[in-house]
Amino acid sequence: MRTLVIVTVLGFSALGGCTKSADKTAVKATAEIPTITIDQLDTMLAKSVCVPVDANGERTRQKMGVIPGAVLLTDSETFTPAELPADKAKTLVFYCANTSCGASHEAAAKALTAGYTDVKVLPDGIAGWVKAGKKIQSI
Repeated sequence: MRTLVIVTVLGFSALGGCTKSADKTAVKATAEIPTITIDQLDTMLAKSVCVPVDANGERTRQKMGVIPGAVLLTDSETFTPAELPADKAKTLVFYCANTSCGASHEAAAKALTAGYTDVKVLPDGIAGWVKAGKKIQSI
């Protein structure tokens, strides 16, 4: 029961920090952009074969932390490709707060438009990462 309460609080905390709710555009983007699981991302990070990209706002980052090594976008809508790795073939995994947040989908779609060829989304976001007990980096 205690775990359920903690998970619920984490989920609602993350929701409070996401300013980009999932909408029809995000749903369409989700269908077009491959998604990965927390365990898949963890394995990819251990092998150093991807770069996590945080599309959260500062408030969510301060509350939840970030995935270690993540590129921190200034904003999911207004970031420039210069904020991303120069190698456009590098695997980028975008994440935001949780499954109710659409910022990661929007940022991933923008990366594809900018010419990045291997773009994925972690739908569970930082809330799912924390819930799974994975390492975070405090901001």
